[in-house]
Amino acid sequence: MSWVNPNGVDCVLTGPETQCFCTHRYRQHKTDFAAIPVERPIPQPCSKCKCKCYHLMPKAVGGICRCHCKHEATEHKVVPPFLCTRQNCKCTGFKTSVTCDCGFPAYKHTDVSETAEERQARGHPIGHPCVFQAMGGLTGFSSLLPGMARMDASGGPLANALSPSELDAPITERDHPFLRAHKAMIEAFEREFNSDKKETENKSG
Repeated sequence: MSWVNPNGVDCVLTGPETQCFCTHRYRQHKTDFAAIPVERPIPQPCSKCKCKCYHLMPKAVGGICRCHCKHEATEHKVVPPFLCTRQNCKCTGFKTSVTCDCGFPAYKHTDVSETAEERQARGHPIGHPCVFQAMGGLTGFSSLLPGMARMDASGGPLANALSPSELDAPITERDHPFLRAHKAMIEAFEREFNSDKKETENKSG
């Protein structure tokens, strides 16, 4: 189970404690099947509420994310299209302005439930067979990283989410706050790296 952006990057790999839109954890949803259903996404109903299938709850800085109707996610129904339960609210379904680290808004992401074979078919790594229930998309420590920081085929750079020209582009006001805060240090490192590279090339030439 993974939360995937339009470029195919697994921005979040779901683990046992990853929260669903219904506020319950992934481990509290159906995860074991005698035979894998053909339906996609795979129906994984919650054992604690009326939730029919696991949907990742987007995270907002400082608390629960809000819908465009101004009400919190927890004030919406737990089944699609996740209508608001507040009286007289004209919400047509939960939609938040929260933006992922990858740059896409949360509503542009989809929950992908797949078998190991299906995951391999789309070129993403799998882990060793696991005897523990509800491990979801976790295959190792790197699975705990956000998709854009994960250096494997499920992450940003190696999933061709960003072209070489985009990766080498100068840092601007549109970039992530972390990059902007360390702009001077990054640029100094790049200058030193390029200088050392040029010096090495001159010596070898």
